Amino acid sequence: MHRSILLLSCLLFNTFPLGAQDVAPEHSKQSDDSTKQHYEMPAVVVVGSADRRNTIAGSGTIQDENFLKETRPFNVDELLRHVPGVHTRDEEGFALRPNIGIRGLNPTRSTKVLLLEDGLPLAYAPYGDNASYYHPPVERFVRDEVLKGSEQILFGPQTIGGVINYITPAPPRETHGLVSFSAGNHNTYDGRIRLGNNGLMMEVVHKQGDGSRENEEPGFTDANFKGLLLVDENNTIALRANYYQERSAITYTGITEQEMKNFGIRYNPFDNDEFVASRYGLSATHESNLSKSILLTTSLYGSYFSRDWWRQSSSTTDAQGGTGVRDARLAGLRIDPDTIASTQGRLRKYTTYGLEPRFLIRHSAFGISNELNTGVRAHFEIQKREQQNGTTATARTGMVVEKNDRRTQAYSGFVQNRFLFGAWSVTPGLRLEHVINERTDNRTGASGSTNLTELIPGLGATVAPDEHTTLFISAHRGFAPPRTEDLILTPSGQPEATFTDVDPEHSWNYEAGIRTNPESWLSLEAALFRNDFQNLIAVGSIAGGSTPLAQAKALFQGVEFFGGIDSRSGEHTGVFFTLVYTFLPTAEQKSPFIQVANDLPIAGSREGNRMPYAPEHLLTAGIGVGANRHWDVRLEAVSVSKQFSNFANTEESSSDGQSGALPAYTIFNATANYELQSLSSTLFLTIKNIADYEYIADRTRGIRPGATRRVQAGFQWDF
Repeated sequence: MHRSILLLSCLLFNTFPLGAQDVAPEHSKQSDDSTKQHYEMPAVVVVGSADRRNTIAGSGTIQDENFLKETRPFNVDELLRHVPGVHTRDEEGFALRPNIGIRGLNPTRSTKVLLLEDGLPLAYAPYGDNASYYHPPVERFVRDEVLKGSEQILFGPQTIGGVINYITPAPPRETHGLVSFSAGNHNTYDGRIRLGNNGLMMEVVHKQGDGSRENEEPGFTDANFKGLLLVDENNTIALRANYYQERSAITYTGITEQEMKNFGIRYNPFDNDEFVASRYGLSATHESNLSKSILLTTSLYGSYFSRDWWRQSSSTTDAQGGTGVRDARLAGLRIDPDTIASTQGRLRKYTTYGLEPRFLIRHSAFGISNELNTGVRAHFEIQKREQQNGTTATARTGMVVEKNDRRTQAYSGFVQNRFLFGAWSVTPGLRLEHVINERTDNRTGASGSTNLTELIPGLGATVAPDEHTTLFISAHRGFAPPRTEDLILTPSGQPEATFTDVDPEHSWNYEAGIRTNPESWLSLEAALFRNDFQNLIAVGSIAGGSTPLAQAKALFQGVEFFGGIDSRSGEHTGVFFTLVYTFLPTAEQKSPFIQVANDLPIAGSREGNRMPYAPEHLLTAGIGVGANRHWDVRLEAVSVSKQFSNFANTEESSSDGQSGALPAYTIFNATANYELQSLSSTLFLTIKNIADYEYIADRTRGIRPGATRRVQAGFQWDF
């Protein structure tokens, strides 16, 4: 397999010359921007166009480039709050390590969500450790799409919540680019340059500022390259390369109840902590029209992610700095981190690569129209994990106390056929996952391996009673593999690995809904959903810093709704309104969460309790006025109801800040855009959290606040 990937790589990068041909193939199209012509890049299609969305047997949301320009999200959290069923939780204000949950699933580190970019895996270890300690900036995207329901089994390995796919801009046919810059309070600066011509494009984004707390200074640079090779009228190759560098003064721990009372919710004493990360990504996607009815899309992808996180505290209850420091924090006393003779470095390196050919075949078997999607994937992950313990407040080296390798091989295949009967469609599908995990302790030589095989079926159907309306229904098997570190243990000092009895995540997921555009100015979508888990895994950092690995049965069911009204027409002034609402009456522990290590229940976990970080109500509503391509003003409200932070559903805040209810909150945002058509420029102003409302966003490792008020003014020049 490794030789096959190397051979394909050589063919892709050496057989064809760089640079686009003068004439585009028939499948290349212009972008939505009528003033600029762009190529359509070969890509793995998740939702696709609005027309294609109407044939999908499940709920699907598309947010296009115009929406991003109108709302000016500062980070991906703000973008995804406009999607029904999606719950995002702030951490440092920049969403560099986003916490995204779908339909009640815990948002911590986005472990229950499948993240893609241009249809390819975005996470550094989606099989072996699906946690987001890296995420591209929202400025890199021109579109995003969220898919739920049975058709997510075309992707994977995560099929339990939904698929989020971010789409980057396509290279232009002629010279085109943009320059944008914004600045605001909290020392925030955001600059972007994009330049492209003749099927090539380069973009660089730099962003920095103060975070949501004291002594946090997120900052990064992101560079993205795309190239299009038009081989002939039937073969096109998309090349992508990106580089990301982050250096942030980010700490891991939250604060205690008394620290919040004495110093405020944005207090953070750990000014010596540092997060340094870099990522390199490469991919090539070859699209071949084998005939008028057969399209082959082959993707080769790879990335290298390095992360060093040096910190003096990981939670409000650890004793890394000594029991005196811990007790002082619990008592609400101000501490001096320079006197703590300890710094721990969590050093991680991830190499991920894979190969995935996909066929789209339109055929007329059984005398009816059909669409067949099928393909296979070979995917590989190498994790190198090390912990060094330093003996000074600013140490960046120390004694090695952990050094192990984790390897994952995953082989999958999928097939889905859409049967079309006039206004009806029926779409059965099946996915097969075979995952091999290995772990080695490089200090003792202890090693072990294990594997699992899973069949994931799905079935969906749609009917279109008229040209404006689609009814859909689907059912599918939810599956997510357990982490490598949860399956295989290499205890300190032991010469042999041991294995834990942790199962994959399994659920049966159902949904039924309607989407309709009865008028050009009105769009509606609503869905009922039920996700019934036979096994849901809670990893150690999800519901309190000391909560051990556990698993149990759980049930999530509710309603999602989207409504949009837009009376703007042409260049005439009009009003617009959007309402995104999720009602989650059931997020229930159907059995106590049982610790994997000792078969004992998690303290306070019991049947009938609500799941942590699963608010009953999520609401994002926006209202505005404007004229297309001239100006617009938008006011927005974001409301999140009360959440519990632990399985016991504790109401009162604990002294360590890790348990207790998170009160409901509502914040208001405003955005204004004014286009200077004669200069091909746009001036914009955004105010996020207008009232600077302080609220608790997270208690996982102690109390952490939501994003502070952020005022940004800037311009964008398109040329």
